[in-house]
Amino acid sequence: MQVTEATRTAARWELRFASLFDAGRGYAFPCDADGGIDLAALSDRERASLRQAQHAVGRDLGVPVVVPAARH
Repeated sequence: MQVTEATRTAARWELRFASLFDAGRGYAFPCDADGGIDLAALSDRERASLRQAQHAVGRDLGVPVVVPAARH
Protein backbone atom coordinates (compact mmCIF):
# COMPACT_ATOMS: atom_id res chain seq x y z
CA MET A 1 0.00 0.00 0.00
CA GLN A 2 1.35 3.38 -0.97
CA VAL A 3 1.34 5.90 1.89
CA THR A 4 0.35 9.36 0.67
CA GLU A 5 0.45 12.69 2.46
CA ALA A 6 -3.35 12.51 2.77
CA THR A 7 -3.05 9.12 4.46
CA ARG A 8 -0.42 10.42 6.88
CA THR A 9 -2.54 13.48 7.70
CA ALA A 10 -5.67 11.40 8.23
CA ALA A 11 -3.83 9.09 10.62
CA ARG A 12 -3.12 12.05 12.93
CA TRP A 13 -6.74 12.97 13.63
CA GLU A 14 -9.92 11.24 14.77
CA LEU A 15 -13.54 12.22 14.53
CA ARG A 16 -14.99 11.13 17.86
CA PHE A 17 -18.61 10.60 18.80
CA ALA A 18 -18.74 10.29 22.60
CA SER A 19 -21.56 8.53 24.44
CA LEU A 20 -23.92 10.87 26.28
CA PHE A 21 -24.56 8.27 28.98
CA ASP A 22 -21.47 6.07 29.35
CA ALA A 23 -18.17 7.92 29.79
CA GLY A 24 -15.36 6.43 27.76
CA ARG A 25 -17.71 4.82 25.21
CA GLY A 26 -18.45 5.96 21.68
CA TYR A 27 -17.01 5.82 18.18
CA ALA A 28 -13.80 7.16 16.62
CA PHE A 29 -12.90 7.33 12.93
CA PRO A 30 -9.67 8.46 11.23
CA CYS A 31 -10.14 11.85 9.59
CA ASP A 32 -8.28 14.92 8.37
CA ALA A 33 -7.82 18.06 10.45
CA ASP A 34 -11.18 19.38 9.20
CA GLY A 35 -13.09 16.23 10.16
CA GLY A 36 -13.29 14.84 6.63
CA ILE A 37 -13.39 11.06 6.43
CA ASP A 38 -12.08 9.06 3.46
CA LEU A 39 -15.03 6.70 3.09
CA ALA A 40 -13.20 4.60 0.51
CA ALA A 41 -10.54 3.81 3.11
CA LEU A 42 -13.10 2.43 5.59
CA SER A 43 -14.26 -1.17 5.63
CA ASP A 44 -17.94 -1.96 5.12
CA ARG A 45 -18.29 -2.49 8.86
CA GLU A 46 -16.63 0.86 9.64
CA ARG A 47 -18.90 2.66 7.15
CA ALA A 48 -21.93 1.06 8.80
CA SER A 49 -20.66 2.14 12.23
CA LEU A 50 -20.14 5.69 10.97
CA ARG A 51 -23.74 5.84 9.68
CA GLN A 52 -24.98 4.45 12.99
CA ALA A 53 -22.99 7.05 14.93
CA GLN A 54 -24.21 9.90 12.72
CA HIS A 55 -27.84 8.88 13.25
CA ALA A 56 -27.39 8.58 17.03
CA VAL A 57 -26.11 12.15 17.53
CA GLY A 58 -28.35 13.89 20.03
CA ARG A 59 -30.00 10.68 21.23
CA ASP A 60 -27.14 8.47 22.42
CA LEU A 61 -24.03 10.30 21.17
CA GLY A 62 -22.74 13.84 21.40
CA VAL A 63 -21.82 16.05 18.48
CA PRO A 64 -18.61 14.71 16.91
CA VAL A 65 -15.33 16.50 17.58
CA VAL A 66 -11.96 16.34 15.82
CA VAL A 67 -9.14 15.42 18.18
CA PRO A 68 -5.53 14.29 17.74
CA ALA A 69 -5.41 10.53 17.18
CA ALA A 70 -4.49 8.44 20.18
CA ARG A 71 -1.08 6.83 19.86
CA HIS A 72 -0.82 3.21 21.02
